[in-house]
Amino acid sequence: MNPIMEIEQVAKAIEWQADHATNNGAPCTGRVVRAQLRLLDRETEVGRRIAAWPGKPLEDALPLRLAGGHHNLVLTGKDMWLAPVYRGEVTDQGQVDALVLAVTQEHDAELLPWLDGPPQTNEAGRSASIMAALLWLSVRIGPRFELNELGASAGVNTMMERFFFDLGGMTTGPADSPMRIVPEWRGAPPPRAGVEIVGIRGCDRAPMNLADPEQALRLKSYVWAEVTERIGRIDAAIALAAQRAPDVVQMDAGDFVAERLAAPQEEDTTRVIFHSIVWQYLPAETRARIEALMAQAGAKADASRRLAWVMLETNRQTFRHELTVRHWPGGEEPALLGTAHAHGAWVEFTA
Repeated sequence: MNPIMEIEQVAKAIEWQADHATNNGAPCTGRVVRAQLRLLDRETEVGRRIAAWPGKPLEDALPLRLAGGHHNLVLTGKDMWLAPVYRGEVTDQGQVDALVLAVTQEHDAELLPWLDGPPQTNEAGRSASIMAALLWLSVRIGPRFELNELGASAGVNTMMERFFFDLGGMTTGPADSPMRIVPEWRGAPPPRAGVEIVGIRGCDRAPMNLADPEQALRLKSYVWAEVTERIGRIDAAIALAAQRAPDVVQMDAGDFVAERLAAPQEEDTTRVIFHSIVWQYLPAETRARIEALMAQAGAKADASRRLAWVMLETNRQTFRHELTVRHWPGGEEPALLGTAHAHGAWVEFTA
């Protein structure tokens, strides 16, 4: 059990999240998050609600919920007081605290709904790890894949067959794609192999529509303001979705896995269930159900109709984001292929 995720004190959780943002290239966002400490004086409804948070604040991503609301006010132009903070022009924490308090007081009712659900960070950068896993699988069990994503949000990564990838010099995907995934690569590149994606779809309990400007802007709001390349990737995803919308259904993850595993499967394909930074948000009973469904389906898999499970998820002990793969038949035990930055800035491939 990760002691970080078990933190119950809201103030300590805010401090940890602020440090985490700062240490991951977002010091401006870190200051805005740290200013949430000033709200714990309960001068606002938002402050009263976060001060009395009933769950574990980091497991619930509480500081990032409110951070999305604050960023949204700037992106929509409703309140520009925090714009100089996000641009790095105001760096004194006392000044930032005062600005965040003033903005929260001014938009108290509007910010409250941002606390109702976890942030949706539909990060295309994570697809680098998923593609690396497919290349690794390709040389072992064949190049044809049917992909199914859990927690797909707006479906950005269910369009990955249209992304261009440069993974340590190993390139794949359409060269003219507006979505260019070129992370800092550590370690050897993945194998040079073919990847043919014969179908790709996803599920989410509350999918977002990239064609809706308001929903697309909400997705951008959860991106740390100074990490402009991530915002650029959302713009690229919007452009791809305008050409052909991603296939995402509103469905519980367990129900989706059950449905997909029961569906007819093409001969000589690998059916892949994949997800990235999603597992921790699923209820324990849903996780257990998916594990049982995968074991049952894996027992029936054969050399013609294969099954794989690709995960980029947080190790709850080390807080490292690990890329692991299981495949049936023959690869039932998890293979650790490497680790990655949470937003795809780098991948360390150790397979």
